[in-house]
Amino acid sequence: MFTLPDLPFAKDALAPWTSAQTLEFHHGKHHAGYVSKLNDAVVGTEFLDKSLEEVIASARSKNQKVFNLAAQHFNHSFFWNCLTGASQQPSAHLLTMLERDFGSIDAFRDQFSAVAAAHFGSGWAWLVQDQAGKLIVKDFHDAETPVGTELRPILTLDVWEHAYYLDFKNDRASFIKGFWERVNWAFVAEQLV
Repeated sequence: MFTLPDLPFAKDALAPWTSAQTLEFHHGKHHAGYVSKLNDAVVGTEFLDKSLEEVIASARSKNQKVFNLAAQHFNHSFFWNCLTGASQQPSAHLLTMLERDFGSIDAFRDQFSAVAAAHFGSGWAWLVQDQAGKLIVKDFHDAETPVGTELRPILTLDVWEHAYYLDFKNDRASFIKGFWERVNWAFVAEQLV
């Protein structure tokens, strides 16, 4: 069975960007709800003894409900690891790759922020790595995820309203701007191949 991971930081560590109250709802209710419903949904199915990534890959074309729940569990778990309470800078290797594929780290941030801001409705902004090693910014709707595709997840930002509404109301742009002070660049660099 799947379990809700602990947050890799204290609930108040992201304040004032993301409040402890938001995390109580986002992690403690939304994410926990996906995990609980996923566990119920896989009972008695072919997905029961598979890893989360295997469930996502096999359910994508077979069972939309299981796929959505599994993908949301993965996306949220990955998102928490992309965040930190302590401001960081990208490693030299990651910075070199961002400069190679976007021109500069500022150009990367601008592109990622623009994709996150322009995303219509619920979903995710992702930095992914393709099979050739190139870094790409892409948005995914609803529960969609790069897992089980030819794209490797590197960094994500949740742009579902429950991620920011208590702290920012409908001001997604300010939520995105504050994200850059909370990126766990060490985790991001570990995802590269």
